[in-house]
Amino acid sequence: QPQLVESGGGLVQAGGSLRLSCAASVRPSRTYTMAWFRQAPEKEREFVAAILWNDGSTYYADSVKGRFTISRDNAKNTVYLQMNSLKPEDTAAYYCAADRVRMVTEVSAYTYWGQGTQVTVSS
Repeated sequence: QPQLVESGGGLVQAGGSLRLSCAASVRPSRTYTMAWFRQAPEKEREFVAAILWNDGSTYYADSVKGRFTISRDNAKNTVYLQMNSLKPEDTAAYYCAADRVRMVTEVSAYTYWGQGTQVTVSS
């Protein structure tokens, strides 16, 4: 059962960049998908991006495609979310999630969650 710890959030101006990290306490199984979700105030948590630990395949929400990049470092048991060209509407708490699912975008499919890291984009 991996424990997930996010870091890297902060305050940035529109158009800027941030890189989020999600460190797992144990190496994720090859069958795991690692994903990022976000939740803005008074909104439901939504899918952002996912990566298959096995082969590195990725999948993105349309709202971040071309601006965000998810990647993994096998040696560090860490997943990253590089966020470029940030917009005020990207402001949210960002959560890392993991489970034995294949590129699933539903919140309910994931068992393991981090505590979240806040990203605030000013206009």
